[in-house]
Amino acid sequence: MSLPTQDPKRLRRRRIEAGLNKRELAAAVEIHPSYVTWLERGERSASPRVMKRLATALACEIADLMPDDEAGAA
Repeated sequence: MSLPTQDPKRLRRRRIEAGLNKRELAAAVEIHPSYVTWLERGERSASPRVMKRLATALACEIADLMPDDEAGAA
């Protein structure tokens, strides 16, 4: 299983900070609510297109939803 492209914890934190529940975020991004759950659990990876729509819906940059580079810098 490949690592998720997004950081599940950051995605969830941004969603909560934006005051959105999973259904509201899913509607804004035009994805199924279950997919939001999978992304927040790290069970699925978001495509670049979905990452862009997530960042737009959450009023942040795509980089704000990505894991830190420190994990791969060893």
